Amino acid sequence: MFGKRLNCIRKKQGFTAQNMADILSVGLRTYRHYESGHTFPSSDTLVKIADVLDVSIDYLLGRDEWLKSHGVSVDEY
Repeated sequence: MFGKRLNCIRKKQGFTAQNMADILSVGLRTYRHYESGHTFPSSDTLVKIADVLDVSIDYLLGRDEWLKSHGVSVDEY
């Protein structure tokens, strides 16, 4: 779920994978592994990803039901 959402929101926001890798100070291969689900970012990197893409960590992690129970529409993303 995380990798798919990361890829989708990155493209929607107009970032390339290389842009994100540069912003996060990781290699392109590492970033691509986040999107493919081979690896998961550290908590610090996860926070930075959410901040850069202007989405909640809960959205990135697929916690749709939790978001809805708190009045946040997942469609906003």
